[in-house]
Amino acid sequence: MGSIMKILVDADACPVKDIIEDIAIKLEIPVLMLIDTSHVLHSEYSQIISVSQAPDAVDFALINRTEKGDVVVTQDYGVAAMALGKGAYAIHHNGKLYTDYNIDIMLMERDYAKKLRQSGKRVKGHNKKRTRDQDLQFAEAFEMLCKRASNG
Repeated sequence: MGSIMKILVDADACPVKDIIEDIAIKLEIPVLMLIDTSHVLHSEYSQIISVSQAPDAVDFALINRTEKGDVVVTQDYGVAAMALGKGAYAIHHNGKLYTDYNIDIMLMERDYAKKLRQSGKRVKGHNKKRTRDQDLQFAEAFEMLCKRASNG
């Protein structure tokens, strides 16, 4: 039997930290929130891990702590892909689950959008204000995922 399942959060720009903690407390699952040193985060429940501001430092610190069966919350498709590769579960803060079936297409779309931006084309962003519905959608998907993960 491996270690106890935990939740790891790419917390720098994560809009659902409170929801994550509320569900983790209810289900008694430990939480690691990873941030870079340009951010400040306090929590009565989660372990806060602050790492260098170097590019991708948070991503690598998070993945290095991820084990099979853990739940990773990230909006970074690359981090999600690495988490899935380690046998962990991964979820976006909009509630969309990353899976072995959808991660490749997401990475391809990300790469295509990057190429468009580099060529000078405008790519539509998603900078709309977060809604209560999005929070509820995340909470529901996240809680189901945590229950599934904790049951093996």
